[in-house]
Amino acid sequence: MTAAAARPYWRRVLVPGVLTLVGLAILISLGVWQLQRKAWKEALIATLDAQIKAPPVPLPPASEWPSLTAANSEFRRVRLRVEPMAQAAPAYLYTGASALRTDVKQPGYFVFAPFRLPDGTAVVINRGYIPEGSKIGAQSGADEITGYIRWPETPGLFVAKHDAKDDIWFVRDPAAMAKARGWGSVAPFYIDQEAPVPPGGFPKPGPLTVRLKNDHLGYAITWFGLAGTLVGVFAVWGLRERYNRTP
Repeated sequence: MTAAAARPYWRRVLVPGVLTLVGLAILISLGVWQLQRKAWKEALIATLDAQIKAPPVPLPPASEWPSLTAANSEFRRVRLRVEPMAQAAPAYLYTGASALRTDVKQPGYFVFAPFRLPDGTAVVINRGYIPEGSKIGAQSGADEITGYIRWPETPGLFVAKHDAKDDIWFVRDPAAMAKARGWGSVAPFYIDQEAPVPPGGFPKPGPLTVRLKNDHLGYAITWFGLAGTLVGVFAVWGLRERYNRTP
């Protein structure tokens, strides 16, 4: 008979039992957190979907831009009258496919260009999609458009904003585009154009669709399942220890 088996049963299961309770608390808290994330994601999807489908409202004036944030204005549907900036060459953002445009499924580019608002300020507009290998010249003539307020992207650690050699962008950053192209001062956001479609069909604007992943229920089930497994393993081990206890 080993010294461990000679110890009282409660002493043999005390430390493993405490560790099991700690692990169980962690796993259950992770499962509850994922359920909370699920509720948050569902509310976010509902909010964004409502904003995208809402009737367009006038673009807020420049005096209100400092109060706009991604949290309170991302995907807000707006209408605005714009006029192209003379001699302003567009920027081309590469896309393999679009997570928000169901009609963009092939590699190509989104065409970003600066436009002047009636008050003299400027805003960058994503005019729409063109197939890979295409190029679009500067637009002419004033126009009234509808679109969505969007905010700049943050580049990943291994993603460059701009390929200067091929003059292709990989990150939606209107301020950086304006600096590189010499567009001058622009709004802190940009507009994803929804309509109208130009006479030639390209660049092709279009409506956005919210397609955010919501796998949190699956993650919650995984964490709760691991918690149940932990309890089962400890119970089997505890029964075996009890069976092998010293009379």
